[in-house]
Amino acid sequence: MYPFLILLFFSLAGYSQTQISGQTFNDQKEKLSGATVMVSKDSVSSILAYAISDANGKFKLVLKNESDSLLLKVSYLGFETFKKTIQNKSQTLEVILSPSSESLKEVLVKSEILQQRGDTLSFSVAAFKDKNDRVIADILKKLPGIDIRPNGQIFYKNEPIQKYYIEGLDLLGGRYNLANNNLSANSVSRVEILENHQPVKVLDSLEFSERASINIKLKKDVTVSGTMTAGLGALPLLWETNVTPMIFTKSRQAIVSYQSNNTGRDVSGDIRNFSINSGENFDIDKTDWLSVQNVSQPPFSAERWLDNNVHLASANILQRIKEDLDLKLNISYLNDYQQQDGSTQTRYFTPTDTIDLIENTNNDIFVNKLEGELTLENNADKNYLKNQLEFNGFWNANRGLIDRSNSQIKQQLDNPFFGIKNDLRLLKTVGKQLITFNSNNGFTETNQDLRVQPGPFEAIFNDGNSYEEIQQMVSSRKMYTHNSAGITKALGKFTISPKFGFSFQNQQLDTDIFLENGEEVLDIDFKNRTEFVESSVYFKNAFSFKSKDETWNLSLSTPLQFKSFRLEDENFEEARELDRLVFEPYFYAKKKLSAFWDAQASAGLVYDFGELQQLYYGFLLNGYRNLNRYNAPISEETRQNYNGGLSYRNPLKQLFLNASYSYSYTEKNLLYSSSIGENGTTLLEAVARDNSFDTHKFSADGSKYFRKLKTTFKLNTSYNLSKQQQLLNNTLTELNTRSFTLRGSVDAELSNWLNANYSGTVVTYTSGFGERDFQKIETQQHTVDLYFYLKENQYLNVSGEYYGNSLSENGNNYFMNLGYQFTFQKPKMDLNISWRNILNTDEFINAYNNQYYYVQSSYRLRPSQLLATLRFSF
Repeated sequence: MYPFLILLFFSLAGYSQTQISGQTFNDQKEKLSGATVMVSKDSVSSILAYAISDANGKFKLVLKNESDSLLLKVSYLGFETFKKTIQNKSQTLEVILSPSSESLKEVLVKSEILQQRGDTLSFSVAAFKDKNDRVIADILKKLPGIDIRPNGQIFYKNEPIQKYYIEGLDLLGGRYNLANNNLSANSVSRVEILENHQPVKVLDSLEFSERASINIKLKKDVTVSGTMTAGLGALPLLWETNVTPMIFTKSRQAIVSYQSNNTGRDVSGDIRNFSINSGENFDIDKTDWLSVQNVSQPPFSAERWLDNNVHLASANILQRIKEDLDLKLNISYLNDYQQQDGSTQTRYFTPTDTIDLIENTNNDIFVNKLEGELTLENNADKNYLKNQLEFNGFWNANRGLIDRSNSQIKQQLDNPFFGIKNDLRLLKTVGKQLITFNSNNGFTETNQDLRVQPGPFEAIFNDGNSYEEIQQMVSSRKMYTHNSAGITKALGKFTISPKFGFSFQNQQLDTDIFLENGEEVLDIDFKNRTEFVESSVYFKNAFSFKSKDETWNLSLSTPLQFKSFRLEDENFEEARELDRLVFEPYFYAKKKLSAFWDAQASAGLVYDFGELQQLYYGFLLNGYRNLNRYNAPISEETRQNYNGGLSYRNPLKQLFLNASYSYSYTEKNLLYSSSIGENGTTLLEAVARDNSFDTHKFSADGSKYFRKLKTTFKLNTSYNLSKQQQLLNNTLTELNTRSFTLRGSVDAELSNWLNANYSGTVVTYTSGFGERDFQKIETQQHTVDLYFYLKENQYLNVSGEYYGNSLSENGNNYFMNLGYQFTFQKPKMDLNISWRNILNTDEFINAYNNQYYYVQSSYRLRPSQLLATLRFSF
């Protein structure tokens, strides 16, 4: 195969800049304003440049392309489309359009709506902004092709964005909710979608990217913006504060924020990190070995149910030291106290029986979190350097009280965590090749302590007799290093990237169980003194190809890796070892079928091996009714992944469509056995037995902006089917699950005095053993928002919500809210008065399935309450 590829190598021609200008007229030599002018390589290739003729009929296009000829296409409503093949050189043209009695198939796109240049789509903020829109997130959710999920993560064409820039700078490093929720929409001129975006400049012509990024274009070179909010309310006493100033210049950007409230607004989402991990880097995310039993949280706005008292401080500063060299600091501190009050009814299905469990839960949750990043980045055309130092610290604690029919259970968990890591990435041009070097090093430590009163699992710990208390203690440490070096070289339209690397990870786990009066459980089956060492050496060769006309993008990765695992526990004589030489090829292909249609496909083979969380010998009391251990060989999984998709993107019609199918087949050497007791206690163990697991997923989504109606319509659907084997109460069975999801939204400006927004989701989930379905559930949620503009500076907001499920007798939940906003012109300030939960719905009934059990929960909600806020956006 490699000799065949080498024979296909040919030289890369240099790109030159071409400027095409001209003027459009009708057959009477009258100037045509608003004519759509497009340039592409040919009739099936993507648009290279796009413009709208001005009031004098003039237009100008600037593009870079190596083709000898170009296709010029000019269209105007009521006239025949003008097409002409022109030479690829700077020139001035005169275009005369002839009248046509035929209706045009294309929609005329005015320049204030959308522009396209190459792989960049530019949406006008003013064209989508309504009177009630205040921050840039209000605009993004209306843009066709873009979807903002409930947690704030942004998706484009059903894939998460990889970067969020403000004026081309990545200030927030994945924590873009802070800007989305506080940057004034009045400060933004355009939102750019950077398709197939390669964030590293030196790789731009070497490695293509199928992901998109977002760039926020501001109106001024020096922009001072942000939000200041102060609110007071009643039933109970409520407060809300948000001070988030921002400044953006060509050499400096800064966002500083302090937020505090007890109104239920979850400000922790503003520092949630949506960065896409390459898969080779070590994460310092917190691992929860132990937990307090929680109530299932409602699937809607936290302002309805979250009983909190939160404080968040964040500082984000970026300084451009010199051209292409940036120094960035991101640091935040979160302090939150939450209360949960609710009840849960759980029904377990086994092949021979059903088991019911009812719990009334009251929890106190204390969160203290400090995290920060210091980043130095030099992103130049020929060299790249990025060094990022990151740390996370948690000082969390949970307190829980559970009432059952015949007992009351207290839980107390202390859950501290500390982690630090440093990532270094260096790319340097040497001659005609690019030298690459990566180094990733990290360390984490956690010491967790769970106390349960009275003690569970009496038959195991106290000969079947009740006892007063059990204490589970866990100490875990992890050290990690991963280093690699390679070269990247372009050979014509091909790029080859061989890379050599090695990694080493050492994890230690110490666990002990104590009973009442500090009595230690000495049985080695309930202790762990585990050391797990994982090391690997690999050689990875990657190939990519981009055709001359840019209609084909191909990539092939062929990593060969030797992995070694060794697990020892001083309580057990026998160690577990595993050495494997694995080959994990991955192939990706993308074909541009026309200017609007794309097709893509991928296939890959992945090997997964056990983590320490599924390897320890001794039993661990993970929760008050969950006792787990994995006294089995090191787990091995071999997974085949296949994916195919078709997408349609027509920016001229503001229409985006996507459809995809994926299939995954996994072979495993371990089967997990769950023994469920009559009181709901679960004993989980791993059993050495070959088994398989396969999943199918179909998904499709579409979005369309109707300019005349000023309406954005979005629809998304997916269907999932999976099969896997499971041991339940010592009986082998096949678990089948099926789920169907339909989501849609409409954002419409019905008139100059009325706006309407609708969003809805319907989910059907079915699970069963073999050919027998034991449970099917349908859940729905629908939300309608109406904005009545009483005057230019006033509006009334009425909203209603419905949530329901097919399992619960009282599963229908209704909510209604009322709001009034008055805008002062001098100073520019909004006074908002809201009446939340008018119906005073005091609890939410929810139900959901998960493989072999279903849960029906009741969550205590916030009462009906009034809140008045003053909001100043600048």
